[in-house]
Amino acid sequence: MKKITDEISIRPVEDGDAILLKKWLNDPKILCWFPMINEIEIDDSIRIWMSYSKMGAGITALYNGKPCGMFNLYIQPFKKIAHNSLFSIIVDEECRGRGVGKVLIEEGQKLAKDVFNISLLLLEVYEGNPARRLYERMGFSCYAEQKHYVKEDGKYLSKFFMQKKI
Repeated sequence: MKKITDEISIRPVEDGDAILLKKWLNDPKILCWFPMINEIEIDDSIRIWMSYSKMGAGITALYNGKPCGMFNLYIQPFKKIAHNSLFSIIVDEECRGRGVGKVLIEEGQKLAKDVFNISLLLLEVYEGNPARRLYERMGFSCYAEQKHYVKEDGKYLSKFFMQKKI
């Protein structure tokens, strides 16, 4: 475990974190920013997320010792594109606005660069997601928009593609 601030520390993702990931993704206020819609899709997403953590590509944040968020790199298996990685981040709603997301992104960038030799981080964010402001403050810029990407309850949302050279 690595202490970052008095309240926030990080550690590698552990198998037991899958239970927390499922809890967070089952929260409608969180799930609306991810592409899954039901239990089967959530379980499949967790299986994929956790498979990358077995490669050492994920970190869990703890706030006062309690797990409160996760960051995951999707490592590319092909040499031509191994220099870039899409990532996912999730923060428990109770811990938002306390610097957890910022710490996860900063530490995730270090992991990407130092361990996996990644020089370009990518992320996808849906229209209206308040986390986009954090990503922009952290130096991510939008390079494309896919209109009508998400359709939920008859409403379409765009997906924005963001990137940062590290």
